Amino acid sequence: MRDHQQYSDKAAVITAATGNQNLLVKYVAIGFLSVSLALFAFINFAHAADNPYAKNYKEQNTNNLKSLQPVPDTKMYISNHKDDDNVSMLESGYDMIGSSGFSATETSFDLALQHAKSIKADTVLVYKKYESAKTASSKLQLIKEAAKKGAEIDPNDLTEEPTEYYYYASYWAKLPMPLLGVHIIKLKQKETDDEQVVVKDEPGLKIIAVIKDSPAAKASIVKGDALLKIGDVTLTAADDLFAAVKRYAGQTVPVQLQRNGADVEVQVALNSRK
Repeated sequence: MRDHQQYSDKAAVITAATGNQNLLVKYVAIGFLSVSLALFAFINFAHAADNPYAKNYKEQNTNNLKSLQPVPDTKMYISNHKDDDNVSMLESGYDMIGSSGFSATETSFDLALQHAKSIKADTVLVYKKYESAKTASSKLQLIKEAAKKGAEIDPNDLTEEPTEYYYYASYWAKLPMPLLGVHIIKLKQKETDDEQVVVKDEPGLKIIAVIKDSPAAKASIVKGDALLKIGDVTLTAADDLFAAVKRYAGQTVPVQLQRNGADVEVQVALNSRK
């Protein structure tokens, strides 16, 4: 009632000063709208605080990555093959926005979907792995072992606890078709020189995934290849690759790579930026 009274008092002053009843209506409407927005923000914050997927979320991509769709139809999939799934998502043209990981008792997967929608992800992959439990059977085993040894049992050890699981979710956004279509890493190798360990860069950039139907895929470039050179640009770091595909965008360019220890050259018709 106090807020309503404040709005009424202020509105009365405005009406008296202007004689404009429409202004009164607008002012009151704006006042209630402000309260509604504040309440909406508070509810969203409360939901995030209660959602372990939101609470334990870590952003992976620093470029504010999100779905290309204003309101994405977010899909959720439950799986047990995280590493294979990551490669599959990269090959399908997605990139990871971020991930959530935490230990808890039974937790609804729908909360992962809720958080995925809030960060505008196209897809969320959810995983659940058994961690521990102190059940009736484990208590019985504890009693048997104590009886054999003539040892005492801590009453706290007999307390039955709910089963705990480790939950993990990864959030993905679909990317526009890239200029080349590969995901790469820079590998290093350790060598022993005069009893000292020396770390050296491996040649080129190792491909960990090739996007389906991309220029790289059409040129038969495959996972495991090492990119050495695009056109006149030697590839020693990720920035070299970005500069090369930007320079030759829309052109057919020779690409030198290493495959199973052998040097190979292919012609790649790079996409152009639209």
